[in-house]
Amino acid sequence: MKNKSINKSWWQWRAMLGVLLWSFLFTACSTDDDTSDSEIVVDAVYLQDVDSNVPDREVEFARLGQLLRLEGSGFTGMRRVYINGFQTDFNPVYVSDNSMLIRVSSDTPVSEAPEDERNTIRLVKDNTETVINFEIRSSAPTITGVSHTLPNAGEEITVYGTGLMEVSRVVFPGDVEVTSGITYDEEDGEFFTVTVPEGVADEGGSIYVETANGVAYSPAFFNFEPGILLNFDGKGVMGEWGTNLTREDLRSEVVGEGHVSQGNYIPHGPAEGETYAAAKNRLSEVWTSGEENWRSQLTPIIPADTPLDQVAFQFDVFVPEAWADSGYLKIMLINNFNGGEWSGGVYNYVPWIVDGEVVPFEPEGWTTVTIPLTDFYMFSDGGDHTFEDVLAYREAATYKNFGIFFENSDFNLNQLPGYTADVEFPSSETSVQVYTDNWRIVSLETPIVTDFPE
Repeated sequence: MKNKSINKSWWQWRAMLGVLLWSFLFTACSTDDDTSDSEIVVDAVYLQDVDSNVPDREVEFARLGQLLRLEGSGFTGMRRVYINGFQTDFNPVYVSDNSMLIRVSSDTPVSEAPEDERNTIRLVKDNTETVINFEIRSSAPTITGVSHTLPNAGEEITVYGTGLMEVSRVVFPGDVEVTSGITYDEEDGEFFTVTVPEGVADEGGSIYVETANGVAYSPAFFNFEPGILLNFDGKGVMGEWGTNLTREDLRSEVVGEGHVSQGNYIPHGPAEGETYAAAKNRLSEVWTSGEENWRSQLTPIIPADTPLDQVAFQFDVFVPEAWADSGYLKIMLINNFNGGEWSGGVYNYVPWIVDGEVVPFEPEGWTTVTIPLTDFYMFSDGGDHTFEDVLAYREAATYKNFGIFFENSDFNLNQLPGYTADVEFPSSETSVQVYTDNWRIVSLETPIVTDFPE
């Protein structure tokens, strides 16, 4: 009897569940039928931007990648959305009858969109649809790098980034502007070139540009002369003792094309006609004197509480022949290393590895290297480090010299920032020459650009 009772109860619950399920499906179908004919009305479009002081702002245009909230009625039952004719995915969870969220895809065509679909949002249900006029703009331009950030007037620089189309105006630190002679990447907007004018401010700052897609600023690292630690021509003092390279080793021959050498520079490779053996570290070393005071020199322009990802070490580098397969520069915040380290206050510069592959490094002229201080191993853990942490680290050191080794040892790809693959790069005998100049600490602070007043 007990088993029969349980069996009967189970069948009753199963029947009830079937009725409930049928009711739900019927209701859902009925709801769809009810809403598929209801008129779609868009009263307003809002930009959802959590980083803004106005996170929910009514707008008349949007850029690629931005999140929009449509407000109105009749959104329930929405099947498809087209922006500039491009079918755009949306999450039904964020759709109610009075509002819906949708992100403008980065794949949305802008200037390439058909003229009759450009600057439109088309909303489609089973039995009705509507089209609203709404301006869609390309992503705001960005500047990610500059070929040489301490150039001489009259030299041409290349500025890299995104959305750099139809660049019409470039303003250098000191409000020195250029409006002619600017060439740009017409196809992808990934770079433009411009000749550096006379009169750029010595204290440096950001480059400002105006483009067809809007305006952009570079980080404030251009012509940042107050941050120079050592330029081998009178700014900063070079350490000279032991087996270090000394001022007698400096070179001054003019080398490079376009961006040529600026006075003295230091060679890091072996002597002429000689080679460095494989599997060896600390083959050459160059240091500052150790008497420099970063706090007094740098904190008036880069406050100690600056987030560390907004501070970088820059230097200019040139190689007369292609560099590949072996050797790297070890850059050290203090003089407390014996060579071979892949941890602590060091960064290992290996420019001939690109996307995990060996790509010969062979710039035509001198080029600027920018290394955020958060790339130095001891500060690369994602913590909330500030410039104060670097200052304190140096001030606690017995030997406060800042320096560079040339090393020629084996290493694994996963020892480089950003890589996890287990790939060995064995060293080999090398005669490569690597020249550096203008060692400096710079600010990476970038002025914020917004389409809307806060």
